[in-house]
Amino acid sequence: MRFVEEHTVRSAVADAFADHAAALQALLPEADVQHVGSTAVPGSFTKGDLDIAVRVTAEGFATADRVLAEAFERNTGSDQSPTFASFLNDDLPIPLGIQLCVVGGPEDFFLQQRAFFRAHPEENENYNTLKLQNFGKTMTEYREAKQSYFEVLMASPAYTAFRP
Repeated sequence: MRFVEEHTVRSAVADAFADHAAALQALLPEADVQHVGSTAVPGSFTKGDLDIAVRVTAEGFATADRVLAEAFERNTGSDQSPTFASFLNDDLPIPLGIQLCVVGGPEDFFLQQRAFFRAHPEENENYNTLKLQNFGKTMTEYREAKQSYFEVLMASPAYTAFRP
């Protein structure tokens, strides 16, 4: 794994988000499209990719999943469920990850995480430390460490009590 400081890709990621958000809104006009992930949190280390959360109603999920599957590659390295699907395009200048989730569903935590890291820079530094500890390791090793970190974080009193 390799990471860069968020500010070094901020402008390019903002431009990419504007373009992708417009395209996603055209495909799914009822969706809430949000920039999430490390490039949405100032001061983060990032892989330099763009993560977008596409939030839809439970009733609209199957249609949104089908529409996105026609336009993007499914991310087979990510869990899928009746309320969550992940898509990607790693061939773009700014690699793209799309996280489709049901509003209020079990996987609808991306906005909460973004707000928490923005409000708690010390916790963002802890996450940055984890990333730097995984510099040069495989994606699998990084994902395992990241999953463990988020399990602890999301169970912490500070996180569970946090309201954006």
